[in-house]
Amino acid sequence: MNKNQIQGTLQDAAGKVQETTGKLIGSTEQQLKGLKKQVFGQTQKVAGDIQQVVKDGARK
Repeated sequence: MNKNQIQGTLQDAAGKVQETTGKLIGSTEQQLKGLKKQVFGQTQKVAGDIQQVVKDGARK
């Protein structure tokens, strides 16, 4: 795993927690911030996945 994969996964998880917390306290703003973090985290993880595929492909 590379840095982007790890950070993306953590960002996605933090976003899920924030979204759930927003639902529990009735804050649409927190829910939206959580969704934004999730999208950013998933995008970062995909970028890391692509980097890993390229890196692994270069080794062959």
